[in-house]
Amino acid sequence: MLRIHFTAADLTRVRVAASPDPLWEVCMSLHRLRTRQGRRPHASWCRAARARLDEAGLVGPVRSLLLPLVPRTGYFPDFLTPAESAEGIDAGLKGILATSPDRVLGEMERLFRAGGGPSWGARLAEEDLRSGLTRTIRAYHDAVLAPYGDDMQARFDAERAVSARTLLDGGLDGLLRSPGSGAEWKPPVLTVGYPVDRDLRLEGRGLRLIPSYFCRGNPVALADPGLEPVLVYPLRHEPPRRPSPGDHGQGGPLAALIGRTRAAVLSATASGTGATTGEIALAAGVSASSASQHATALRNAGLLVSRRHAMSVLHTPTPLGSTMLAAGGPTGRLRTSAGGRTPPLPGPGQTVVSASGAT
Repeated sequence: MLRIHFTAADLTRVRVAASPDPLWEVCMSLHRLRTRQGRRPHASWCRAARARLDEAGLVGPVRSLLLPLVPRTGYFPDFLTPAESAEGIDAGLKGILATSPDRVLGEMERLFRAGGGPSWGARLAEEDLRSGLTRTIRAYHDAVLAPYGDDMQARFDAERAVSARTLLDGGLDGLLRSPGSGAEWKPPVLTVGYPVDRDLRLEGRGLRLIPSYFCRGNPVALADPGLEPVLVYPLRHEPPRRPSPGDHGQGGPLAALIGRTRAAVLSATASGTGATTGEIALAAGVSASSASQHATALRNAGLLVSRRHAMSVLHTPTPLGSTMLAAGGPTGRLRTSAGGRTPPLPGPGQTVVSASGAT
Protein backbone atom coordinates (compact mmCIF):
# COMPACT_ATOMS: atom_id res chain seq x y z
CA MET A 1 0.00 0.00 0.00
CA LEU A 2 1.03 3.60 -0.59
CA ARG A 3 0.23 5.99 2.25
CA ILE A 4 0.35 9.67 1.31
CA HIS A 5 0.62 11.97 4.33
CA PHE A 6 -0.88 15.47 4.05
CA THR A 7 -0.27 18.58 6.10
CA ALA A 8 -2.74 21.47 6.30
CA ALA A 9 -0.71 23.28 3.61
CA ASP A 10 -0.91 20.26 1.30
CA LEU A 11 -4.70 20.31 1.42
CA THR A 12 -4.65 23.74 -0.26
CA ARG A 13 -2.34 22.49 -3.00
CA VAL A 14 -4.20 19.52 -4.45
CA ARG A 15 -4.82 19.90 -8.17
CA VAL A 16 -5.82 17.82 -11.17
CA ALA A 17 -3.60 17.86 -14.26
CA ALA A 18 -4.84 20.15 -17.02
CA SER A 19 -4.18 17.72 -19.88
CA PRO A 20 -2.91 14.19 -20.53
CA ASP A 21 0.77 13.82 -19.65
CA PRO A 22 2.44 12.44 -22.81
CA LEU A 23 5.44 10.77 -21.16
CA TRP A 24 3.36 9.09 -18.46
CA GLU A 25 1.11 7.86 -21.27
CA VAL A 26 4.15 6.55 -23.17
CA CYS A 27 5.25 4.52 -20.14
CA MET A 28 1.76 3.27 -19.28
CA SER A 29 1.07 2.31 -22.91
CA LEU A 30 4.29 0.27 -22.99
CA HIS A 31 2.86 -1.67 -20.04
CA ARG A 32 -0.27 -2.36 -22.07
CA LEU A 33 1.77 -3.66 -25.00
CA ARG A 34 3.74 -6.17 -22.98
CA THR A 35 0.98 -7.72 -20.88
CA ARG A 36 -2.59 -8.84 -21.36
CA GLN A 37 -3.48 -7.74 -17.84
CA GLY A 38 -5.86 -4.78 -17.95
CA ARG A 39 -5.77 -4.75 -21.75
CA ARG A 40 -9.49 -5.08 -22.50
CA PRO A 41 -10.26 -1.34 -22.83
CA HIS A 42 -7.19 -1.04 -25.06
CA ALA A 43 -7.43 -4.23 -27.11
CA SER A 44 -8.09 -2.46 -30.42
CA TRP A 45 -5.33 0.05 -29.67
CA CYS A 46 -2.85 -2.77 -28.99
CA ARG A 47 -3.63 -4.40 -32.34
CA ALA A 48 -3.32 -1.14 -34.23
CA ALA A 49 -0.19 -0.10 -32.31
CA ARG A 50 1.66 -3.28 -33.22
CA ALA A 51 0.78 -2.76 -36.89
CA ARG A 52 1.81 0.92 -36.80
CA LEU A 53 5.13 0.11 -35.11
CA ASP A 54 5.84 -2.50 -37.75
CA GLU A 55 5.01 -0.10 -40.57
CA ALA A 56 7.24 2.59 -39.05
CA GLY A 57 10.15 0.19 -38.52
CA LEU A 58 9.99 0.77 -34.77
CA VAL A 59 9.47 -2.78 -33.50
CA GLY A 60 13.19 -3.32 -32.98
CA PRO A 61 13.98 0.03 -31.28
CA VAL A 62 10.94 -0.23 -29.01
CA ARG A 63 11.80 -3.82 -28.07
CA SER A 64 15.50 -3.16 -27.48
CA LEU A 65 15.44 0.37 -26.04
CA LEU A 66 12.08 1.28 -24.53
CA LEU A 67 10.63 -1.94 -23.12
CA PRO A 68 13.73 -2.78 -21.02
CA LEU A 69 13.42 0.61 -19.28
CA VAL A 70 9.76 0.16 -18.33
CA PRO A 71 9.27 -3.27 -16.72
CA ARG A 72 5.73 -4.58 -16.53
CA THR A 73 5.73 -4.38 -12.72
CA GLY A 74 7.82 -2.61 -10.13
CA TYR A 75 10.24 0.27 -10.50
CA PHE A 76 11.08 2.24 -13.62
CA PRO A 77 13.27 5.39 -13.71
CA ASP A 78 11.67 8.66 -12.65
CA PHE A 79 13.63 10.66 -15.22
CA LEU A 80 11.45 9.11 -17.94
CA THR A 81 8.46 11.13 -16.64
CA PRO A 82 9.83 14.60 -15.80
CA ALA A 83 7.59 17.37 -14.48
CA GLU A 84 8.15 19.27 -17.74
CA SER A 85 6.02 16.69 -19.53
CA ALA A 86 2.95 18.48 -18.17
CA GLU A 87 3.72 21.15 -20.79
CA GLY A 88 3.71 18.67 -23.69
CA ILE A 89 5.87 16.09 -25.42
CA ASP A 90 8.55 18.57 -26.56
CA ALA A 91 9.04 19.99 -23.07
CA GLY A 92 9.03 16.49 -21.60
CA LEU A 93 11.75 15.24 -23.93
CA LYS A 94 13.85 18.30 -23.11
CA GLY A 95 13.37 17.42 -19.46
CA ILE A 96 14.78 13.95 -20.06
CA LEU A 97 17.81 15.43 -21.82
CA ALA A 98 18.33 17.96 -19.01
CA THR A 99 18.46 15.28 -16.30
CA SER A 100 21.84 15.25 -14.61
CA PRO A 101 24.11 12.30 -15.49
CA ASP A 102 24.50 11.46 -11.79
CA ARG A 103 20.74 11.15 -11.34
CA VAL A 104 20.37 9.06 -14.50
CA LEU A 105 23.17 6.75 -13.33
CA GLY A 106 21.62 6.38 -9.87
CA GLU A 107 18.18 5.55 -11.22
CA MET A 108 19.54 3.06 -13.73
CA GLU A 109 21.51 1.34 -10.97
CA ARG A 110 18.30 1.10 -8.96
CA LEU A 111 16.49 -0.42 -11.94
CA PHE A 112 19.31 -2.94 -12.41
CA ARG A 113 19.19 -3.92 -8.71
CA ALA A 114 15.45 -4.45 -9.07
CA GLY A 115 16.21 -7.08 -11.69
CA GLY A 116 14.81 -5.20 -14.67
CA GLY A 117 17.69 -3.08 -15.88
CA PRO A 118 19.41 -3.59 -19.23
CA SER A 119 23.16 -4.14 -19.27
CA TRP A 120 23.68 -0.91 -21.21
CA GLY A 121 21.59 1.19 -18.81
CA ALA A 122 24.51 3.08 -17.26
CA ARG A 123 25.36 4.50 -20.70
CA LEU A 124 22.18 6.60 -20.59
CA ALA A 125 24.18 9.01 -18.46
CA GLU A 126 25.89 9.89 -21.76
CA GLU A 127 24.12 12.62 -23.68
CA ASP A 128 24.40 10.90 -27.07
CA LEU A 129 22.60 7.73 -25.99
CA ARG A 130 19.95 9.74 -24.15
CA SER A 131 19.38 11.79 -27.31
CA GLY A 132 18.78 8.54 -29.16
CA LEU A 133 16.35 7.50 -26.44
CA THR A 134 14.33 10.71 -26.79
CA ARG A 135 14.19 10.29 -30.59
CA THR A 136 12.81 6.78 -30.14
CA ILE A 137 10.26 8.00 -27.58
CA ARG A 138 9.17 10.74 -29.97
CA ALA A 139 8.82 8.30 -32.86
CA TYR A 140 6.85 5.88 -30.68
CA HIS A 141 4.56 8.67 -29.45
CA ASP A 142 3.91 9.97 -32.95
CA ALA A 143 3.24 6.48 -34.33
CA VAL A 144 0.90 4.99 -31.72
CA LEU A 145 -0.29 7.73 -29.34
CA ALA A 146 -0.76 10.87 -31.42
CA PRO A 147 -3.37 9.22 -33.72
CA TYR A 148 -5.49 8.59 -30.61
CA GLY A 149 -5.03 12.09 -29.25
CA ASP A 150 -8.66 13.16 -29.67
CA ASP A 151 -10.04 10.11 -27.87
CA MET A 152 -7.46 10.47 -25.08
CA GLN A 153 -8.34 14.15 -24.68
CA ALA A 154 -12.08 13.44 -24.69
CA ARG A 155 -11.74 10.79 -21.96
CA PHE A 156 -9.41 13.06 -20.00
CA ASP A 157 -11.82 16.01 -20.22
CA ALA A 158 -14.66 13.78 -19.05
CA GLU A 159 -12.56 12.67 -16.08
CA ARG A 160 -11.73 16.28 -15.17
CA ALA A 161 -15.41 17.20 -15.38
CA VAL A 162 -16.24 14.39 -12.97
CA SER A 163 -13.41 15.55 -10.68
CA ALA A 164 -14.79 19.08 -10.71
CA ARG A 165 -18.29 17.83 -9.89
CA THR A 166 -16.90 15.59 -7.18
CA LEU A 167 -15.10 18.53 -5.62
CA LEU A 168 -18.21 20.72 -5.79
CA ASP A 169 -20.48 18.02 -4.39
CA GLY A 170 -18.22 16.28 -1.90
CA GLY A 171 -15.41 18.72 -1.25
CA LEU A 172 -11.79 17.73 -1.03
CA ASP A 173 -12.73 14.58 0.88
CA GLY A 174 -14.66 13.38 -2.15
CA LEU A 175 -11.88 14.28 -4.58
CA LEU A 176 -9.23 12.43 -2.59
CA ARG A 177 -11.32 9.27 -2.62
CA SER A 178 -11.50 9.29 -6.42
CA PRO A 179 -8.01 8.10 -7.59
CA GLY A 180 -8.83 4.45 -8.15
CA SER A 181 -11.61 2.36 -6.68
CA GLY A 182 -9.53 1.30 -3.68
CA ALA A 183 -8.52 4.77 -2.49
CA GLU A 184 -9.17 5.37 1.21
CA TRP A 185 -9.02 8.84 2.72
CA LYS A 186 -8.66 9.01 6.50
CA PRO A 187 -7.37 12.51 7.20
CA PRO A 188 -4.54 13.27 7.02
CA VAL A 189 -3.56 10.07 5.14
CA LEU A 190 -4.62 8.91 1.67
CA THR A 191 -4.06 5.17 1.14
CA VAL A 192 -4.07 3.60 -2.33
CA GLY A 193 -3.18 0.17 -3.67
CA TYR A 194 0.50 -0.17 -4.52
CA PRO A 195 2.88 -3.03 -5.32
CA VAL A 196 5.15 -2.20 -2.37
CA ASP A 197 4.53 -0.87 1.14
CA ARG A 198 5.54 2.78 1.19
CA ASP A 199 4.94 6.16 2.84
CA LEU A 200 5.07 9.46 0.95
CA ARG A 201 5.17 12.65 3.03
CA LEU A 202 4.11 15.70 1.06
CA GLU A 203 5.51 18.24 3.54
CA GLY A 204 3.68 21.24 2.11
CA ARG A 205 4.39 20.52 -1.58
CA GLY A 206 0.83 19.47 -2.41
CA LEU A 207 -0.18 16.68 -4.76
CA ARG A 208 -0.86 16.68 -8.50
CA LEU A 209 -3.43 14.09 -9.59
CA ILE A 210 -2.88 12.81 -13.14
CA PRO A 211 -5.66 10.75 -14.72
CA SER A 212 -4.14 8.38 -17.28
CA TYR A 213 -5.71 6.87 -20.37
CA PHE A 214 -3.38 3.85 -20.39
CA CYS A 215 -2.84 3.29 -16.66
CA ARG A 216 -4.63 0.21 -15.34
CA GLY A 217 -4.87 -1.31 -11.89
CA ASN A 218 -3.03 0.47 -9.09
CA PRO A 219 -2.11 4.16 -9.16
CA VAL A 220 1.55 5.04 -9.76
CA ALA A 221 3.79 7.56 -7.98
CA LEU A 222 7.36 8.72 -8.50
CA ALA A 223 9.85 6.63 -6.55
CA ASP A 224 12.04 9.57 -5.46
CA PRO A 225 10.29 11.32 -2.53
CA GLY A 226 12.27 14.47 -3.27
CA LEU A 227 10.56 15.06 -6.63
CA GLU A 228 7.27 16.89 -7.16
CA PRO A 229 4.60 14.57 -5.70
CA VAL A 230 2.24 13.15 -8.29
CA LEU A 231 -0.29 10.34 -8.31
CA VAL A 232 -1.10 8.82 -11.70
CA TYR A 233 -4.33 6.81 -11.71
CA PRO A 234 -6.50 5.11 -14.33
CA LEU A 235 -9.34 7.12 -15.74
CA ARG A 236 -12.53 5.17 -16.27
CA HIS A 237 -13.26 3.71 -19.68
CA GLU A 238 -16.82 3.24 -20.82
CA PRO A 239 -17.54 -0.02 -22.67
CA PRO A 240 -17.18 0.42 -26.45
CA ARG A 241 -20.43 1.29 -28.18
CA ARG A 242 -21.90 -1.31 -30.49
CA PRO A 243 -23.16 0.17 -33.75
CA SER A 244 -26.90 0.26 -34.12
CA PRO A 245 -28.79 -0.19 -37.40
CA GLY A 246 -29.41 3.53 -37.55
CA ASP A 247 -25.67 4.24 -37.71
CA HIS A 248 -25.51 3.33 -41.39
CA GLY A 249 -27.28 4.71 -44.42
CA GLN A 250 -29.03 8.05 -44.95
CA GLY A 251 -25.95 10.01 -43.93
CA GLY A 252 -25.06 8.07 -40.77
CA PRO A 253 -25.16 9.53 -37.26
CA LEU A 254 -23.84 12.95 -38.29
CA ALA A 255 -27.06 13.51 -40.26
CA ALA A 256 -28.93 13.39 -36.96
CA LEU A 257 -27.06 16.48 -35.69
CA ILE A 258 -28.78 18.97 -37.97
CA GLY A 259 -31.13 21.24 -36.08
CA ARG A 260 -31.34 23.85 -33.34
CA THR A 261 -32.18 21.51 -30.49
CA ARG A 262 -29.09 19.35 -30.82
CA ALA A 263 -26.93 22.45 -31.23
CA ALA A 264 -28.38 23.66 -27.92
CA VAL A 265 -27.77 20.27 -26.31
CA LEU A 266 -24.15 20.28 -27.45
CA SER A 267 -23.73 23.88 -26.25
CA ALA A 268 -25.07 22.97 -22.81
CA THR A 269 -22.21 20.53 -22.26
CA ALA A 270 -19.47 23.04 -23.13
CA SER A 271 -18.31 23.95 -19.65
CA GLY A 272 -15.49 22.63 -17.58
CA THR A 273 -17.90 20.63 -15.45
CA GLY A 274 -20.01 19.22 -18.30
CA ALA A 275 -23.77 18.87 -17.97
CA THR A 276 -26.08 16.20 -16.61
CA THR A 277 -29.06 15.01 -18.63
CA GLY A 278 -31.33 17.10 -16.44
CA GLU A 279 -29.22 20.22 -16.95
CA ILE A 280 -29.25 19.64 -20.70
CA ALA A 281 -33.05 19.36 -20.64
CA LEU A 282 -33.33 22.66 -18.77
CA ALA A 283 -30.89 24.48 -21.07
CA ALA A 284 -32.45 23.16 -24.29
CA GLY A 285 -36.05 23.44 -23.12
CA VAL A 286 -36.88 19.78 -23.71
CA SER A 287 -37.95 16.85 -21.54
CA ALA A 288 -35.39 14.68 -19.77
CA SER A 289 -36.15 11.73 -22.06
CA SER A 290 -35.73 13.92 -25.14
CA ALA A 291 -32.44 15.32 -23.77
CA SER A 292 -31.22 11.76 -23.25
CA GLN A 293 -32.11 10.82 -26.84
CA HIS A 294 -30.34 13.87 -28.24
CA ALA A 295 -27.26 13.21 -26.09
CA THR A 296 -27.19 9.62 -27.33
CA ALA A 297 -27.23 10.78 -30.96
CA LEU A 298 -24.40 13.22 -30.27
CA ARG A 299 -22.41 10.57 -28.44
CA ASN A 300 -22.90 8.05 -31.28
CA ALA A 301 -21.57 10.66 -33.69
CA GLY A 302 -18.43 11.12 -31.60
CA LEU A 303 -19.31 14.61 -30.35
CA LEU A 304 -19.96 13.79 -26.68
CA VAL A 305 -18.54 11.54 -24.00
CA SER A 306 -20.91 10.36 -21.28
CA ARG A 307 -19.82 9.14 -17.87
CA ARG A 308 -21.83 8.13 -14.85
CA HIS A 309 -21.32 10.40 -11.84
CA ALA A 310 -23.13 9.47 -8.62
CA MET A 311 -26.80 9.10 -9.60
CA SER A 312 -26.49 11.11 -12.83
CA VAL A 313 -24.91 10.81 -16.26
CA LEU A 314 -22.44 13.59 -17.04
CA HIS A 315 -21.88 14.65 -20.66
CA THR A 316 -18.81 16.51 -21.98
CA PRO A 317 -17.88 17.45 -25.56
CA THR A 318 -15.12 15.65 -27.42
CA PRO A 319 -12.50 17.73 -29.30
CA LEU A 320 -14.66 17.24 -32.42
CA GLY A 321 -17.70 18.46 -30.49
CA SER A 322 -15.79 21.53 -29.32
CA THR A 323 -14.77 22.19 -32.91
CA MET A 324 -18.41 21.99 -33.98
CA LEU A 325 -19.30 24.58 -31.35
CA ALA A 326 -16.61 26.92 -32.62
CA ALA A 327 -17.48 26.34 -36.29
CA GLY A 328 -19.44 29.57 -36.55
CA GLY A 329 -16.27 31.63 -36.11
CA PRO A 330 -16.34 34.86 -34.06
CA THR A 331 -20.11 34.82 -33.75
CA GLY A 332 -20.05 31.39 -32.12
CA ARG A 333 -23.10 30.24 -34.09
CA LEU A 334 -23.94 26.95 -35.79
CA ARG A 335 -25.92 26.77 -39.05
CA THR A 336 -29.04 24.66 -39.08
CA SER A 337 -30.33 22.45 -41.89
CA ALA A 338 -32.94 25.03 -42.84
CA GLY A 339 -30.33 27.74 -43.26
CA GLY A 340 -31.28 29.43 -40.02
CA ARG A 341 -29.00 29.95 -37.06
CA THR A 342 -28.93 28.93 -33.43
CA PRO A 343 -28.54 31.46 -30.63
CA PRO A 344 -24.89 32.30 -29.82
CA LEU A 345 -23.04 29.26 -28.49
CA PRO A 346 -20.20 29.54 -25.97
CA GLY A 347 -16.87 27.89 -26.78
CA PRO A 348 -15.47 25.11 -24.65
CA GLY A 349 -14.47 26.32 -21.19
CA GLN A 350 -11.21 25.63 -19.40
CA THR A 351 -11.52 24.41 -15.81
CA VAL A 352 -8.83 24.37 -13.16
CA VAL A 353 -9.60 22.08 -10.25
CA SER A 354 -7.86 22.78 -6.98
CA ALA A 355 -8.56 22.41 -3.31
CA SER A 356 -10.19 25.82 -3.31
CA GLY A 357 -12.74 25.04 -6.02
CA ALA A 358 -13.25 25.10 -9.77
CA THR A 359 -13.17 28.11 -12.06
